[in-house]
Amino acid sequence: MQKLVSRFIKDESGATAIEYGLIAALIAIAIIIGAQALGTSLNQKFSFIAGEVDGA
Repeated sequence: MQKLVSRFIKDESGATAIEYGLIAALIAIAIIIGAQALGTSLNQKFSFIAGEVDGA
């Protein structure tokens, strides 16, 4: 029984999976923030262009 517990404590495969999950979550958050910033910037540019076309 003691060998089973010591083997369970030394097993790091679950920790690795959690680390990969956290890295994937951080990358997803960075992509979402970048896409929102890009969308806001494009919206402003298209609004400016639409205003210039309407004024012409």
